[in-house]
Amino acid sequence: MEHEKIERINELARKKKTVGLTQAELAEQAALRREYLDGFRANMEDILKGVVIQRPDGTKQPLQKKAPKQ
Repeated sequence: MEHEKIERINELARKKKTVGLTQAELAEQAALRREYLDGFRANMEDILKGVVIQRPDGTKQPLQKKAPKQ
């Protein structure tokens, strides 16, 4: 995510605490937060794909993604 967008998220958060946000700003804040979180989650998944668990017997196994709860 671009630095300018992160700055805008912070600017909107500060404004929300002081004077409040308009409906348009609330929608913008929600969209920026969603974009930030989606990027964070994608990055974390890429990192976790490289993690390997070594068992006491010496075998190595990549992490397995858990099935979603129903």
